[in-house]
Amino acid sequence: MARGRRGKNQAKRFLLAVIALVLAAVYPVQEQLTKETGGTAVSDGSTLEVHYLDIGQGDCTLIRQGDHAMLIDAGNNSKGTTVQAYLENQGIDHLDYVIGTHPDADHIGGLDVIIYKFDCSKVMMPDYSKDTRTYDDVIQAAKSKDYQITHPKAGEEYMLGEAEVTVVCPVKDSYGSNANDYSIGVRVQFGKNSFLFTGDAEEHSEEDMVSSGENLKADVYKAAHHGSRTANTEDFLKAVDPQYVVISCGEGNTYGHPHAEVLNRLREMGIQIFRTDDQGTIVAVSDGQTIAFNASPSDNWTPG
Repeated sequence: MARGRRGKNQAKRFLLAVIALVLAAVYPVQEQLTKETGGTAVSDGSTLEVHYLDIGQGDCTLIRQGDHAMLIDAGNNSKGTTVQAYLENQGIDHLDYVIGTHPDADHIGGLDVIIYKFDCSKVMMPDYSKDTRTYDDVIQAAKSKDYQITHPKAGEEYMLGEAEVTVVCPVKDSYGSNANDYSIGVRVQFGKNSFLFTGDAEEHSEEDMVSSGENLKADVYKAAHHGSRTANTEDFLKAVDPQYVVISCGEGNTYGHPHAEVLNRLREMGIQIFRTDDQGTIVAVSDGQTIAFNASPSDNWTPG
Protein backbone atom coordinates (compact mmCIF):
# COMPACT_ATOMS: atom_id res chain seq x y z
CA MET A 1 0.00 0.00 0.00
CA ALA A 2 2.77 2.46 0.89
CA ARG A 3 4.51 1.82 -2.43
CA GLY A 4 1.24 2.44 -4.31
CA ARG A 5 0.66 5.68 -2.43
CA ARG A 6 4.19 6.86 -3.24
CA GLY A 7 3.61 6.01 -6.88
CA LYS A 8 0.40 8.07 -6.95
CA ASN A 9 2.12 11.03 -5.32
CA GLN A 10 4.98 10.84 -7.83
CA ALA A 11 2.46 10.72 -10.68
CA LYS A 12 0.67 13.78 -9.29
CA ARG A 13 3.92 15.70 -9.01
CA PHE A 14 4.84 14.76 -12.56
CA LEU A 15 1.40 15.83 -13.85
CA LEU A 16 1.65 19.18 -12.05
CA ALA A 17 5.13 19.79 -13.49
CA VAL A 18 3.81 19.08 -17.00
CA ILE A 19 0.86 21.43 -16.43
CA ALA A 20 3.22 24.18 -15.26
CA LEU A 21 5.33 23.80 -18.41
CA VAL A 22 2.25 23.90 -20.64
CA LEU A 23 0.88 26.94 -18.83
CA ALA A 24 4.16 28.77 -19.30
CA ALA A 25 3.81 28.20 -23.03
CA VAL A 26 0.08 28.92 -23.30
CA TYR A 27 0.04 32.05 -21.12
CA PRO A 28 3.15 34.15 -21.92
CA VAL A 29 3.91 36.26 -18.87
CA GLN A 30 4.95 39.46 -20.61
CA GLU A 31 2.20 39.57 -23.22
CA GLN A 32 -0.89 41.68 -22.77
CA LEU A 33 -4.25 39.96 -22.51
CA THR A 34 -5.31 39.59 -26.13
CA LYS A 35 -7.00 36.97 -28.19
CA GLU A 36 -3.62 35.57 -29.11
CA THR A 37 -2.86 34.60 -25.49
CA GLY A 38 -5.69 32.08 -25.54
CA GLY A 39 -5.83 28.41 -26.21
CA THR A 40 -7.88 25.83 -24.38
CA ALA A 41 -6.81 25.54 -20.75
CA VAL A 42 -5.26 22.37 -19.41
CA SER A 43 -8.06 20.78 -17.41
CA ASP A 44 -8.94 17.12 -17.01
CA GLY A 45 -11.25 17.68 -14.07
CA SER A 46 -8.61 16.84 -11.48
CA THR A 47 -7.26 20.38 -11.09
CA LEU A 48 -8.43 23.83 -10.11
CA GLU A 49 -7.29 26.72 -12.29
CA VAL A 50 -7.26 30.34 -11.15
CA HIS A 51 -6.63 32.96 -13.84
CA TYR A 52 -5.81 36.45 -12.53
CA LEU A 53 -6.39 38.39 -15.74
CA ASP A 54 -4.25 41.34 -16.72
CA ILE A 55 -6.92 43.92 -17.56
CA GLY A 56 -5.06 47.06 -16.49
CA GLN A 57 -6.25 48.98 -13.45
CA GLY A 58 -9.08 46.72 -12.38
CA ASP A 59 -9.98 43.21 -11.31
CA CYS A 60 -11.03 40.07 -13.14
CA THR A 61 -10.49 36.49 -12.04
CA LEU A 62 -11.59 33.28 -13.75
CA ILE A 63 -11.78 30.11 -11.66
CA ARG A 64 -12.24 26.72 -13.31
CA GLN A 65 -12.75 23.24 -11.91
CA GLY A 66 -13.42 20.64 -14.54
CA ASP A 67 -16.41 21.79 -16.61
CA HIS A 68 -17.39 24.39 -14.01
CA ALA A 69 -16.39 28.07 -14.05
CA MET A 70 -16.76 31.19 -11.93
CA LEU A 71 -15.96 34.76 -12.93
CA ILE A 72 -15.19 37.36 -10.28
CA ASP A 73 -15.48 40.88 -11.75
CA ALA A 74 -14.75 41.86 -15.36
CA GLY A 75 -12.58 44.97 -15.32
CA ASN A 76 -13.49 48.42 -16.59
CA ASN A 77 -16.10 49.38 -19.19
CA SER A 78 -13.58 49.05 -22.01
CA LYS A 79 -12.56 45.51 -20.98
CA GLY A 80 -15.81 43.60 -21.47
CA THR A 81 -15.00 42.32 -24.96
CA THR A 82 -11.43 41.54 -23.89
CA VAL A 83 -12.68 39.34 -21.06
CA GLN A 84 -15.24 37.81 -23.41
CA ALA A 85 -12.49 36.84 -25.87
CA TYR A 86 -10.40 35.32 -23.08
CA LEU A 87 -13.31 33.18 -21.88
CA GLU A 88 -14.15 32.07 -25.41
CA ASN A 89 -10.53 31.09 -26.00
CA GLN A 90 -10.79 28.96 -22.89
CA GLY A 91 -13.70 27.16 -24.49
CA ILE A 92 -16.16 28.57 -21.94
CA ASP A 93 -19.78 29.18 -22.90
CA HIS A 94 -21.34 28.74 -19.46
CA LEU A 95 -20.53 30.30 -16.09
CA ASP A 96 -21.84 28.69 -12.91
CA TYR A 97 -21.30 31.90 -10.96
CA VAL A 98 -20.71 35.52 -11.92
CA ILE A 99 -19.73 37.81 -9.04
CA GLY A 100 -19.63 41.58 -9.25
CA THR A 101 -17.83 42.25 -5.99
CA HIS A 102 -19.06 45.86 -5.68
CA PRO A 103 -20.41 48.54 -8.02
CA ASP A 104 -17.16 50.36 -8.90
CA ALA A 105 -16.52 50.63 -12.64
CA ASP A 106 -13.08 48.98 -12.56
CA HIS A 107 -14.75 45.81 -11.25
CA ILE A 108 -18.18 45.63 -12.89
CA GLY A 109 -17.57 47.74 -16.01
CA GLY A 110 -17.30 44.70 -18.28
CA LEU A 111 -19.93 42.56 -16.56
CA ASP A 112 -22.80 43.67 -18.81
CA VAL A 113 -20.97 42.19 -21.81
CA ILE A 114 -20.34 38.92 -19.95
CA ILE A 115 -23.97 38.63 -18.85
CA TYR A 116 -25.21 39.32 -22.39
CA LYS A 117 -22.79 36.90 -24.08
CA PHE A 118 -22.69 33.92 -21.71
CA ASP A 119 -25.12 31.55 -20.07
CA CYS A 120 -24.86 32.45 -16.37
CA SER A 121 -26.46 30.20 -13.73
CA LYS A 122 -26.08 32.60 -10.80
CA VAL A 123 -25.26 36.31 -10.75
CA MET A 124 -24.18 37.78 -7.40
CA MET A 125 -23.73 41.38 -6.33
CA PRO A 126 -23.79 43.06 -2.91
CA ASP A 127 -26.96 44.67 -1.62
CA TYR A 128 -25.56 48.10 -2.44
CA SER A 129 -26.20 50.16 -5.56
CA LYS A 130 -24.69 53.19 -7.27
CA ASP A 131 -26.44 55.78 -9.39
CA THR A 132 -24.12 55.32 -12.35
CA ARG A 133 -24.52 54.31 -15.99
CA THR A 134 -22.07 51.45 -15.40
CA TYR A 135 -24.15 49.95 -12.60
CA ASP A 136 -27.38 50.39 -14.57
CA ASP A 137 -25.84 48.66 -17.60
CA VAL A 138 -25.22 45.55 -15.49
CA ILE A 139 -28.72 45.61 -14.02
CA GLN A 140 -30.30 46.00 -17.46
CA ALA A 141 -28.16 43.18 -18.87
CA ALA A 142 -29.39 40.87 -16.10
CA LYS A 143 -33.00 41.90 -16.71
CA SER A 144 -32.65 41.24 -20.44
CA LYS A 145 -31.68 37.63 -19.64
CA ASP A 146 -34.28 37.25 -16.87
CA TYR A 147 -31.51 36.72 -14.33
CA GLN A 148 -32.32 37.35 -10.69
CA ILE A 149 -29.33 39.03 -8.99
CA THR A 150 -28.70 37.53 -5.56
CA HIS A 151 -27.01 39.15 -2.56
CA PRO A 152 -24.94 36.47 -0.80
CA LYS A 153 -24.30 36.59 2.93
CA ALA A 154 -21.14 35.71 4.81
CA GLY A 155 -21.13 32.02 5.70
CA GLU A 156 -23.05 30.84 2.64
CA GLU A 157 -21.46 27.90 0.83
CA TYR A 158 -21.50 26.85 -2.82
CA MET A 159 -19.86 24.13 -4.88
CA LEU A 160 -17.82 24.74 -8.03
CA GLY A 161 -17.36 21.20 -9.23
CA GLU A 162 -15.20 19.62 -6.51
CA ALA A 163 -14.18 23.00 -5.06
CA GLU A 164 -15.90 24.47 -2.02
CA VAL A 165 -16.72 28.18 -2.16
CA THR A 166 -17.49 30.05 1.07
CA VAL A 167 -18.66 33.66 1.22
CA VAL A 168 -16.54 35.52 3.79
CA CYS A 169 -17.79 39.08 3.33
CA PRO A 170 -19.55 41.42 3.66
CA VAL A 171 -20.13 40.42 7.27
CA LYS A 172 -22.43 43.35 8.09
CA ASP A 173 -25.46 44.67 6.23
CA SER A 174 -24.31 48.28 6.31
CA TYR A 175 -20.99 50.04 5.86
CA GLY A 176 -22.35 53.52 5.30
CA SER A 177 -21.39 55.05 1.97
CA ASN A 178 -18.12 53.13 1.53
CA ALA A 179 -18.81 50.95 -1.53
CA ASN A 180 -15.54 49.06 -1.08
CA ASP A 181 -16.52 47.56 2.26
CA TYR A 182 -19.64 46.01 0.72
CA SER A 183 -17.38 43.88 -1.48
CA ILE A 184 -18.33 40.24 -1.80
CA GLY A 185 -15.42 38.04 -0.78
CA VAL A 186 -15.06 34.29 -1.25
CA ARG A 187 -12.66 31.60 -0.10
CA VAL A 188 -12.18 28.69 -2.49
CA GLN A 189 -11.01 25.36 -1.08
CA PHE A 190 -9.78 22.59 -3.37
CA GLY A 191 -8.29 19.63 -1.59
CA LYS A 192 -5.64 21.03 0.74
CA ASN A 193 -5.21 24.25 -1.28
CA SER A 194 -7.15 27.45 -0.77
CA PHE A 195 -7.55 30.83 -2.48
CA LEU A 196 -9.03 34.04 -1.08
CA PHE A 197 -10.67 36.96 -2.93
CA THR A 198 -12.05 40.04 -1.15
CA GLY A 199 -12.61 42.60 -3.92
CA ASP A 200 -11.83 46.08 -2.62
CA ALA A 201 -12.78 45.31 1.01
CA GLU A 202 -10.99 47.79 3.26
CA GLU A 203 -9.95 47.91 6.91
CA HIS A 204 -13.44 47.86 8.50
CA SER A 205 -14.54 44.88 6.45
CA GLU A 206 -11.25 43.11 7.16
CA GLU A 207 -11.73 43.67 10.89
CA ASP A 208 -15.22 42.17 10.67
CA MET A 209 -13.96 39.14 8.75
CA VAL A 210 -11.31 38.44 11.38
CA SER A 211 -13.82 38.92 14.21
CA SER A 212 -16.38 36.64 12.55
CA GLY A 213 -14.27 33.56 13.20
CA GLU A 214 -14.68 32.43 9.58
CA ASN A 215 -11.74 30.45 8.21
CA LEU A 216 -9.66 32.95 6.19
CA LYS A 217 -6.54 30.84 5.75
CA ALA A 218 -5.37 30.74 2.15
CA ASP A 219 -2.31 29.64 0.22
CA VAL A 220 -2.95 32.38 -2.33
CA TYR A 221 -4.58 35.72 -1.54
CA LYS A 222 -5.50 38.30 -4.14
CA ALA A 223 -4.52 41.60 -2.57
CA ALA A 224 -7.57 43.69 -1.76
CA HIS A 225 -8.11 47.01 -3.53
CA HIS A 226 -5.16 46.45 -5.89
CA GLY A 227 -2.63 46.52 -3.04
CA SER A 228 -3.93 49.71 -1.44
CA ARG A 229 -2.87 50.88 2.02
CA THR A 230 -6.59 51.19 2.90
CA ALA A 231 -6.71 47.38 2.98
CA ASN A 232 -4.33 44.45 3.46
CA THR A 233 -3.81 45.26 7.13
CA GLU A 234 -1.26 43.37 9.20
CA ASP A 235 -3.90 41.67 11.36
CA PHE A 236 -5.82 40.53 8.30
CA LEU A 237 -2.71 39.20 6.57
CA LYS A 238 -1.80 37.28 9.71
CA ALA A 239 -5.28 35.72 9.73
CA VAL A 240 -4.96 34.73 6.06
CA ASP A 241 -1.31 33.65 6.39
CA PRO A 242 -0.76 33.33 2.62
CA GLN A 243 2.32 31.96 0.94
CA TYR A 244 1.57 33.99 -2.19
CA VAL A 245 -0.20 37.28 -2.91
CA VAL A 246 -1.37 38.28 -6.38
CA ILE A 247 -1.70 42.02 -7.02
CA SER A 248 -3.98 43.10 -9.85
CA CYS A 249 -3.20 46.63 -10.97
CA GLY A 250 -2.41 48.67 -14.06
CA GLU A 251 1.08 49.71 -15.08
CA GLY A 252 1.68 53.37 -14.18
CA ASN A 253 -1.76 53.76 -12.59
CA THR A 254 -2.57 57.15 -11.05
CA TYR A 255 -3.45 55.65 -7.64
CA GLY A 256 0.07 54.46 -6.89
CA HIS A 257 -1.12 50.86 -6.50
CA PRO A 258 0.35 48.81 -5.03
CA HIS A 259 1.27 51.12 -2.17
CA ALA A 260 4.69 50.99 -0.54
CA GLU A 261 3.25 50.26 2.91
CA VAL A 262 1.61 47.07 1.66
CA LEU A 263 4.62 45.91 -0.33
CA ASN A 264 6.87 46.46 2.67
CA ARG A 265 4.45 44.55 4.88
CA LEU A 266 4.33 41.61 2.50
CA ARG A 267 8.11 41.54 2.15
CA GLU A 268 8.67 41.67 5.91
CA MET A 269 6.20 38.80 6.36
CA GLY A 270 8.10 36.67 3.82
CA ILE A 271 5.16 36.50 1.38
CA GLN A 272 5.96 36.01 -2.30
CA ILE A 273 4.12 38.22 -4.78
CA PHE A 274 2.89 38.21 -8.36
CA ARG A 275 1.95 41.43 -10.18
CA THR A 276 -0.21 41.76 -13.26
CA ASP A 277 1.20 45.22 -14.00
CA ASP A 278 4.58 43.81 -14.99
CA GLN A 279 3.98 40.04 -15.33
CA GLY A 280 0.70 39.99 -17.23
CA THR A 281 -1.98 37.38 -16.60
CA ILE A 282 -1.09 35.06 -13.72
CA VAL A 283 -2.40 31.48 -13.81
CA ALA A 284 -2.28 29.15 -10.82
CA VAL A 285 -3.09 25.43 -11.07
CA SER A 286 -3.78 23.26 -8.03
CA ASP A 287 -4.02 19.47 -7.93
CA GLY A 288 -5.39 19.70 -4.41
CA GLN A 289 -1.96 19.22 -2.87
CA THR A 290 0.39 21.74 -4.47
CA ILE A 291 0.09 24.85 -6.64
CA ALA A 292 1.99 25.61 -9.85
CA PHE A 293 2.15 29.07 -11.46
CA ASN A 294 2.85 30.15 -15.04
CA ALA A 295 5.50 32.57 -13.76
CA SER A 296 8.07 32.87 -11.04
CA PRO A 297 7.24 35.19 -8.13
CA SER A 298 8.04 38.84 -8.88
CA ASP A 299 11.16 40.51 -7.53
CA ASN A 300 9.63 43.94 -8.20
CA TRP A 301 8.90 45.62 -4.87
CA THR A 302 8.54 49.08 -6.39
CA PRO A 303 5.25 50.87 -5.61
CA GLY A 304 2.92 51.68 -8.50
